[in-house]
Amino acid sequence: MPVTRVIRWKPLALLAVTVAAVAIVLQVPTTATAAAPITVSQAIGLQGSTATVRGYVVGQPTATNTVVRSNFPGDTALALADSAAETSTSRMLYVQVTASFRAAYGLKTNPSLMGRQLDVTGPLGAYFAHAGLTSPTAITPAGSTPPSSSTTTRPPTTTPTSPPGDYDGTYYRDAIGRTGPALKSSLHQIISTNTKLTYDQVWDALKATDQDPNNSANVILLYSGRSQSKTTNGGNANDWNREHVWAKSHGDFGTATGPGTDIHHLRPEDVSVNADRGNKDFDLGGSAVPEAPGNLTDADSFEPRNAVKGDVARMILYMAVRYDGGDGFADLEPNNNVNNGSAPNIGKLSVLKQWNTQDPPDTFEKRRNQVIYDTYQHNRNPFIDHPEWVNSIWN
Repeated sequence: MPVTRVIRWKPLALLAVTVAAVAIVLQVPTTATAAAPITVSQAIGLQGSTATVRGYVVGQPTATNTVVRSNFPGDTALALADSAAETSTSRMLYVQVTASFRAAYGLKTNPSLMGRQLDVTGPLGAYFAHAGLTSPTAITPAGSTPPSSSTTTRPPTTTPTSPPGDYDGTYYRDAIGRTGPALKSSLHQIISTNTKLTYDQVWDALKATDQDPNNSANVILLYSGRSQSKTTNGGNANDWNREHVWAKSHGDFGTATGPGTDIHHLRPEDVSVNADRGNKDFDLGGSAVPEAPGNLTDADSFEPRNAVKGDVARMILYMAVRYDGGDGFADLEPNNNVNNGSAPNIGKLSVLKQWNTQDPPDTFEKRRNQVIYDTYQHNRNPFIDHPEWVNSIWN
């Protein structure tokens, strides 16, 4: 009689065989396939998508139809083209350079980038109202390490308390990519929701915003450049008081809460030097100002020392964007005149634009902007974060 043999599979053995078989069938590569770069001309025609674009650095965009090739005003933008010799902006892609990439790929810091070929990955969209790429996720020398096609994570940005920070994707997101009047209008909406101080509160605020980085008991005076005790504020000779960089008579706003107490344009200054400046417009030339080496003045204008020329320009232009006729105050605007008197204007705009380029934001000015944002008014001077926006608005 035949013997029937029953074979019993051991469950663990069956499981091992099954897992091995599945692994063979479903095995996938451990690294994703790299995205193939596209050309600049292709990127211009693919706005609204995301891609890696390969192109030559041909300059820095400062307005929709303007790309500068030297004397770069900042580290915030690049123009790429398919040829290193390209001069037509219609064949360029404008690339936003966010804070994480500025040290290595900003043109002001790295002018030798001109003519080099880069791979830039990110969303293709309007920048300066022009075909562009904003909020890049990767920037590398062409062909070095192409980013993965599955990469979606942004590079880390600096913390909000680390000046100047990267606020393009948050605070300035509604302004990015705009230019001219549209940019000015957008920035006004962004910065005009600030906390307002009383004129008495300004004293304590300036002791923090203008603190001497080398002596916490002192402040740095704007025009004089002198480090002076915080406790010597007042109205007596050699005291420091509150200088309105946009002279309060230009628009007749006085010291009322609003433009009269906006610490973005209020700075500590020696009482007599403040009087020497008075309500004069800003221009070049004149005689030396006593107690303030490097400053010049004449009958109708004042020229600050070189180290703060850009600071003065950016404060004036901040005021022009912040105060546009709302809040019950005059519409403040720069013009190209002196002797503006009580009109809501200050000049000369052409000189202020020159100073903005000549004296870019330094560590002291950036820190001041951050302290105002973090602790006092909770708004920023956009021209400290983006000096190139000056020419974009007042082209």
